[in-house]
Amino acid sequence: MQGSLTGWLGLRTEDMRKLWMMLPIFYFSGIAESLNYTAFMALFNQRFGVQYLPYIYIFEAAIMPLEGWLLAKLANRLPKAKMMTTLYLIMIGLLAVNGAVLLGFKAGGIDFRYYYPILFLSSNFVVRQLTLLLWSTAFDLCPTQQAKRMMPVFIASTTTGGITAGLLAHQIGKLLGTEAVYALAPVLMVLGFVFFRKALARYLVPLTLKEDIRLKTQSAAEPKEETQLPAGYYAKQMLRSPFLLCAVALMTLMPAVYFMIEYQYFTAAEAKFPVEGDLTSFYGLITAIQFTFCLLLQTVSTRLMNWLGASNMLLAITVVFFGGFGLTAMFLNQSLGIFMVSGSYAIFYILLYYIAEPCYQLFFKMMPISKRDGYRYFAQGVAASGGILIGSLLSLLHSFGLIQLSPLAWLGVAVAAILVVVAWFGRNLYVRELVKSVQSLHADLSEIAGSFIGGIRSSKALSAMLGYLKHPNDYVRELALEVIGKAKDSAFLPHLIGMIGEESSRIRLAVLRAMNLQGATIQDLVQVASFLEDEDPEVRAECVKLISKATHLRSQSHFFIRVKLLDNHPKVVHEGVKALYALESEESYQACDEAIIKMLDNGGEWAVYGCHTVADLKLHTYAAWVLSLLDDHRPAVKVAAAHCIGQLQHVEAIPFLLTMVPLADQEMRKAILQAFVDMGEKALPALLAHVNHANPFIWNAAVTALAELLDESMLRKQLVDPCVARMLASTQERALPAALNELGMKGLAELAGQRCTELHQALVGGAWAVMAKFADERVVATLREAAEDESDEVRDNGLEVLAEGLGDRRLALALLELLKQDDAAHSSVKQEPHLILQEAKSWSDDWLKDIASYALSSLERVDMREERKFLTMLDKVIFLKQVSLFADLSVDELGLIAGIATEEVHEDLTYLLRRGQSNAAMYLIIEGNVELSNETGEGETGTIGVLGPKQALGETTALDGSPSSITAQVIFDEVRVLTLQGESLSRLVRLYPEIGIGLLHASSARVRLLENMLLKMA
Repeated sequence: MQGSLTGWLGLRTEDMRKLWMMLPIFYFSGIAESLNYTAFMALFNQRFGVQYLPYIYIFEAAIMPLEGWLLAKLANRLPKAKMMTTLYLIMIGLLAVNGAVLLGFKAGGIDFRYYYPILFLSSNFVVRQLTLLLWSTAFDLCPTQQAKRMMPVFIASTTTGGITAGLLAHQIGKLLGTEAVYALAPVLMVLGFVFFRKALARYLVPLTLKEDIRLKTQSAAEPKEETQLPAGYYAKQMLRSPFLLCAVALMTLMPAVYFMIEYQYFTAAEAKFPVEGDLTSFYGLITAIQFTFCLLLQTVSTRLMNWLGASNMLLAITVVFFGGFGLTAMFLNQSLGIFMVSGSYAIFYILLYYIAEPCYQLFFKMMPISKRDGYRYFAQGVAASGGILIGSLLSLLHSFGLIQLSPLAWLGVAVAAILVVVAWFGRNLYVRELVKSVQSLHADLSEIAGSFIGGIRSSKALSAMLGYLKHPNDYVRELALEVIGKAKDSAFLPHLIGMIGEESSRIRLAVLRAMNLQGATIQDLVQVASFLEDEDPEVRAECVKLISKATHLRSQSHFFIRVKLLDNHPKVVHEGVKALYALESEESYQACDEAIIKMLDNGGEWAVYGCHTVADLKLHTYAAWVLSLLDDHRPAVKVAAAHCIGQLQHVEAIPFLLTMVPLADQEMRKAILQAFVDMGEKALPALLAHVNHANPFIWNAAVTALAELLDESMLRKQLVDPCVARMLASTQERALPAALNELGMKGLAELAGQRCTELHQALVGGAWAVMAKFADERVVATLREAAEDESDEVRDNGLEVLAEGLGDRRLALALLELLKQDDAAHSSVKQEPHLILQEAKSWSDDWLKDIASYALSSLERVDMREERKFLTMLDKVIFLKQVSLFADLSVDELGLIAGIATEEVHEDLTYLLRRGQSNAAMYLIIEGNVELSNETGEGETGTIGVLGPKQALGETTALDGSPSSITAQVIFDEVRVLTLQGESLSRLVRLYPEIGIGLLHASSARVRLLENMLLKMA
């Protein structure tokens, strides 16, 4: 039952753990909020007078800025979790005090009329802040994607709480009175607080460890405030923008109409139910009906939003407001009046707070991100106060006795009509504003446009996009094409075909992606097929994909695509093979096989696309061939092969892939891990066989993949015990660096120490991967960061959270022990160093074995004083470790560089670089000296500097093959260098940004040398 429910809701295992803890918060708080609102409104309207409701709203609008300022100050002084807890307790305290006063009034048979405005203001504060606190809790405790999945469930929980509150108020109001309804609210908030506090401790506190330390250590001096634009700036900008004025008007008038219907509802209800208990009971019944409607609306709201879009949704809401107020005005003085006004109020409330509020946010998505919040908060502040004031001031016309309730209702109809007009104009102004913002926010705007405009094909806003297809700005045209493409309407095809001759390849691609060939004629297909001869292979490939979707013209599509199997670019051939399989063109399958064989056989980029083709089409007959590509010397081919093997679920390759992990680079390790995950349940037996593997990197890969594949219950049964045992196993490796230090081999000791740290991190990484499946992933990521923090206090706080048994207690404690071992560095050797070296030769890690063997061989020839003519692999790694460019890389990464570096010897006066000539290699000096020189303005040669051992040259020009700006010549006898080719260097920079930063520092130093030379020569 739970499995089918989570599948229907799209929830995951980690979502369910969090839901069980957080749903009671929303449920109990939803009950408490609705009971509080129902009771204090009944008490105020009955005992103080509903005619004074506009006055209290005006006063409330005046104090809301002060309220916001005080809460902001409190938030700046307290850690986030403590701030949220404090605010929740303040709200419980306010409700508890008010409940005690009300019960005291009832027990003593006394009353104090002027207490009820205080009751109204304090209770309405709870209603406002509790809603904000609940939603901020949901978004703070859940990552964005998880929040999207869980938000409908949270809303449903709150809505169910509202229904429960309505039924409770309906019964308790009659039996025990309104005071008892109010007094029940703080009790239920206390129940919610129990879960609220647990959720913060488990999910929020670990996320704010560093922020809490910052607040504790903050100096008494006021911190510098960030530079902010004044409110006047946003006011001026809004006055200049018709769209923003429209948006603010809509955000202001909609709550104004709501407050007017609310006044109508409370006034009519008080007249209908003069007895307080009956009035409270009626409020409770309407609340139950209201939230039942909300629960039903939530089941279709997402589909409605996707279909209508935010603009049409807001327009629809304004139409509902107009119709609701119209029905209220027509039937107010009749027997159906109470039902019309109550139903309208209930629907208005739900539409305003649950549907319109999210739609408003899209108004500001087009603003630059640095100013977006400024626009949002200014507009919402103006709209909140303006809406309350307009609704209250218009309602005062009845309170003053100037007009009757029925004319006031017709005035509400007029305001609602204005609201409809504003929504209509705002909807049409949106496209113009979208185009205006396109250059700065192009990456996000197509999604925003789709969300706002919706999927209605006849939308005027969508049709308006056609006018921008000839806009001079390419970004505008590309955006218009993206929005048109989302509509998937073949009616736009003639307009798009007219853009075939576009000069920009990016626009031609966008045109193809926007096309829909369903219903296209043969003539249309022929015109589109002209793209198949485009000079850009991306365009040709996109055209192949598009033509394959014209299934109603299967034979013609097959004819055009079949030719592209002979294209000179592998991506086009790749798309052609996939297209022919999609068209089920069996007569071309043999030709497709030939094309696949050609791609796999050609190697390089062709082999990469060949692997993608085999993977996408699940062609298992090529599995053996793809497996052989794992031995290819080109890393991109190996990565593509690993991906393909995962897609084919070729589990026989798992042992071989695991053996590749220790020496694989970052990209290859990710590809191998993803391959295991893609294999799914079929991979479980082979991976489970490696959960006790001696090599930490292989263990890490197996455990990390299993953590992705197994559900929580299976993880506890099959993975926790082996993980704990592996982590708590003795780590002899830590003795090797100390032994080497004692023998005086500092360079080897440093390398061995780094390798031991990497082995330790591999074990810790596997443990964290498993831990992430038992706890919130963000919490685990933050704790992991805290455990590695430089600050002792942050690190200790992180370990303290872990010590409480986060996720799985056994795993948490084993991980804690492993992390503590990292601090317990071995400063002395308990065994004889030579014995440790002998033992290390049999360890599982190849690098430590090589280091031990190298050290032993060095000891054996210590008296021979024989210098090696060429460096061994380990010699290269030790040397690279001492070069500043590579100092921060792991031993495996150093090994990869050593593997592609060639040792060369150059005679005295040899030129390594010549000014004006291209250079394809970077040189690392092992021994010797190289002079750097350049020509002066008078044609003379000037020395920039002399480079010595462990310095690099040629690194910048090697990346792009550009001509060298300096001359580099060997001086003072021969020089020995390690040479790295530019192509290999470029890939290393892409994989390891640390190298790129090092190269930048080296180039900066070279520029400073040149500047100093020029200054001296001047």
